[in-house]
Amino acid sequence: MAAKDAEKVLDVQSVVEAVVADEDADVPRYEVESLCMRCHENGTTRFLLTLIPNFRKILLSAFECPHCGERNNEVQFAGEIHPRGCCYSLEVHAGDQKTLNRQVVKSESAIIKIPELDFEIPAEAQRGTLSTVEGILVRAIDGLESLQEERRKVDPQTAEAIDQFLLKLKACAIGDSSFSFILDDPAGNSFIENPFAPSKDPSLSIKFYERSPEQQASLGYYVESSQSEEAEGGVSTSGVDASNQVRGEAHGSVGAAAGHRAIAQSNSAEIAEALFRYTAPEEVMTFPSTCGACAVRCETRMFVTKIPYFQEVIVMATTCDACGYRSSELKPGGRIPEKGKIISLCVKNVRDLSRDLIKSDTASVKVPDLDLELTSGTLGGIVTTVEGLITKISESLERVHGFTFGDSLDENRRNKWLDFKTRLTKLLSLEQPWTLILDDALANSFIAPVTDDIKDDHQLTYEEYERSWDQNEELGLNDMDTSSADAAYM
Repeated sequence: MAAKDAEKVLDVQSVVEAVVADEDADVPRYEVESLCMRCHENGTTRFLLTLIPNFRKILLSAFECPHCGERNNEVQFAGEIHPRGCCYSLEVHAGDQKTLNRQVVKSESAIIKIPELDFEIPAEAQRGTLSTVEGILVRAIDGLESLQEERRKVDPQTAEAIDQFLLKLKACAIGDSSFSFILDDPAGNSFIENPFAPSKDPSLSIKFYERSPEQQASLGYYVESSQSEEAEGGVSTSGVDASNQVRGEAHGSVGAAAGHRAIAQSNSAEIAEALFRYTAPEEVMTFPSTCGACAVRCETRMFVTKIPYFQEVIVMATTCDACGYRSSELKPGGRIPEKGKIISLCVKNVRDLSRDLIKSDTASVKVPDLDLELTSGTLGGIVTTVEGLITKISESLERVHGFTFGDSLDENRRNKWLDFKTRLTKLLSLEQPWTLILDDALANSFIAPVTDDIKDDHQLTYEEYERSWDQNEELGLNDMDTSSADAAYM
């Protein structure tokens, strides 16, 4: 029996090799003998690699000491670090116990903030955890209370200030006070549950952002000193490499085929096929940039093109030879339109599904037949087709709403999600006509007509409208002053 028990205790290297060997295989639970930090006797740590459906693969570890009874658990992420960081902002109203019970996945690199209390939980204070909003606050309260007796003896004034702060924090934890719960993770591996999925959550907002050089370094990426200087506003005075200069290549030397190849290599063929159908670039610009995933120097290609019935657009595509990361962006060219635009398309046949579509990062998407609405910023700016947009929406909902099929989900909500997914899939089968609406306050979105003259396409309608003050404020237009520039051109 002793020999069999010894075989069950593995070293850490064996556990790591097992959990990364086969992603699809069922990985059993492993046990590792480890030191208890309270009594310094040996306890047991159990590892389990599991997958939160539609979210991420995680490694759960639980330690237990049979000598002193010490227990703790931790969540680590077995998958990759995402190219962009994420920031979740949850508004918790007084008396709303359901919001406090929302499940939260906090990675080891995530920071939690409560602006109303000027309170921040640094990444190292609470390691990776799977908890709730209330659970994270209670854990923070316990951590602050643990050394209060010692503080009262050494520094009574500080201890009294902490006692007053704990009263406010406890009021938030039990739901007596309203507050904002912000979860900021540079690795992009944290998550807050949306109980209204797949519909919009009025209390929860999500933003994705490019990591700073400091955040890259904190995640273990190598960051060059010149990048840190640039981030701080410093200018490097060292020799300038000629390869780092922006260079333009004439259309005669580059050619449409070379421009096609430059964009297609940087991402999928969707961008090249959709845009080069209209016109070839007159000039492809190449300039140095930094990879958003590994922070290594790479190249970004850019060209300007004109789309009929739309406007001038700038296509940018980046490829990193070091890690293979690829990204593409579509930016509007020219001046900011005076009015917003609503584009409505009645989808009736396969030809409508194949229409080229440009959705800018300021456009919202609505499908009234499903009561589906995606706010501006969701999915970012993309070049695709109508069918591709619906597919991306489905994939995005599955990725973002990580607890859709979790064990804690009740049957009614599970059936609601399954019914929605079925209805979303049926849109592509064209069992009945449906309507797609793009609402873009900057009029930078586009759906291609199927006729030579856009006026002859009766399934496609464009409607312009005056932007509200709030929309201009969100876009930063209310504070924009162009008088000096106007005077220079007069």
